[in-house]
Amino acid sequence: MTAAEPVGRAQGPEPDPSPRVVPPAAGIYGLIVAASVIAAVGSDLRTGPLELAVFVTLVVYWLAEEYAALVEHASGGHLPSWAHTRAALIAKWPIVSASYIPLVTLLLARLLGAAPSNAALIALVVITAPLMLYGWRAGRASGLRGFRLVGMTLLAGALGVLMILLKVALVHLH
Repeated sequence: MTAAEPVGRAQGPEPDPSPRVVPPAAGIYGLIVAASVIAAVGSDLRTGPLELAVFVTLVVYWLAEEYAALVEHASGGHLPSWAHTRAALIAKWPIVSASYIPLVTLLLARLLGAAPSNAALIALVVITAPLMLYGWRAGRASGLRGFRLVGMTLLAGALGVLMILLKVALVHLH
């Protein structure tokens, strides 16, 4: 396809992303974005508005991620088919669904009497576990063993620890 050809005319079949394969990056991004919102405003908002802020932020991020892919296709001279776009949206939904466990944790902590700041901290600690799981799975998939696998797992967990440190710093600066 040349740059002179009109947008909308695809050249050949497009590979459709498989909605059954969960891209680890999507889950990691979702957890980090959720953690960022929780760290930034977890002490200032009531539970309902905080959970809504996390969810809406993730939905916007999810849509922006796919819009960026659409723009990339368009700048290449064609638009992806609706089937391709739909499959890509489904495949990237883990950006949003990764937040389910931390949000349930946040709600349960509040229902059990934790202060908003403590509930946010608990949710951030919980986020660290799936981050480490993503790191471990990626390490195993790439054939890492021993210290290298532990390092990959701990590096992913360090992202969660950074979000916890951000929360603690923001509480002390506030």
